[in-house]
Amino acid sequence: MKLLTKYFGEVDYSIDSTLHFASGIFGFDEEKEFVLLPFEQGDGMLLCMQSTATPALAFVLMNPFALDPSYAPVLQPQELEDLGVKDSKDLCYYVLCTAKKPVSESTINMKCPIVINDETYRAAQVILEGDAYEMRKRLSDFERKADGASC
Repeated sequence: MKLLTKYFGEVDYSIDSTLHFASGIFGFDEEKEFVLLPFEQGDGMLLCMQSTATPALAFVLMNPFALDPSYAPVLQPQELEDLGVKDSKDLCYYVLCTAKKPVSESTINMKCPIVINDETYRAAQVILEGDAYEMRKRLSDFERKADGASC
């Protein structure tokens, strides 16, 4: 299928790889379906989460494990059930990035990751309990890791 995107113009995508958010994402409850598109020079660490319904709506996502290898999100039992898994480790995690100039001032939301079951493409944005992670952690606070873990 064809999809008009914010950053890449028109692209082909497979409906089978569309992420389904039962409750949308925070602030965009009506937006239920997105596709992940890699940024060419992102080395797999930087992705675009593009709405399939709204061409101008796209989010920049980053691999949190490449930023912080000790990142260990734990979901609540109902969240795990909604995503169709038994353990938080059975899911893929991405964090939203708010890009700023200079890039070092960009912030990452480590507290509210995008969580994906990569077998069913069910997805959700969750709020992690506790104070271990920040909603606006500056990108400059992370050391650059050469080999980030993937999904």
